Amino acid sequence: MPTSTAASSGMSRRRRSARSDSSPNYQAKRQELLRTAAEVFREKGFEGATLNDIAERFGTDRASIYYYFASKKELFQALFHDILVDVLDNNIAVAEEIIGSDEDAPEKLRRLVEQQMDSYEKNYPFVYLYIQEDMAQLQLDSMSWGKDMARKTKRFETIVLEVLQQGVDDGTLRSDVSVQLMSKALFGMVNWTHRWLRPGMRKVDAKQSTEAFCTLFLDGARVES
Repeated sequence: MPTSTAASSGMSRRRRSARSDSSPNYQAKRQELLRTAAEVFREKGFEGATLNDIAERFGTDRASIYYYFASKKELFQALFHDILVDVLDNNIAVAEEIIGSDEDAPEKLRRLVEQQMDSYEKNYPFVYLYIQEDMAQLQLDSMSWGKDMARKTKRFETIVLEVLQQGVDDGTLRSDVSVQLMSKALFGMVNWTHRWLRPGMRKVDAKQSTEAFCTLFLDGARVES
């Protein structure tokens, strides 16, 4: 027991020292590990994936993972803290620009869907992990940056609702379906892509998905002049 405790303490010291390492080699290896872990979590889920799975995919052993992260949960949380926070910041900035434009509601919706699908593809599979996993169970919502992520997610949903309401109010979108239900239908189409969309797919990509979703949704929601 004392030997195990001493080894754990030594690893903790090395990990703390590594975190202050700003060398390109260390940072590149850490980012490569995060991307590898994201792929494994994407395939197996947080509960199903193990550090052994990640180490094997990364081409190392489990002990080497502890040089970077103390646990599977810490590694998983780092995917969001280190990467997804910036992605959400960018998504919200673009969405705010879209809602502030002079375009009509259908065009704003098309651009919002295009922006989301493009983000999903460029940042695969990080955003999909956010959709796929139970964030409360993983305690992201108990951290300040986790709460900030939740606020940004809610803000994007609110922007979509506001655009839908704008369309109802100006007569470009139908009024016989509630904006809340239209919003759920739209997010249902876009977010369900986490189950099947992969970058590099030959048959369908983010651009083709955007065109299909907007055709299906807007043909049903738009008021014909």
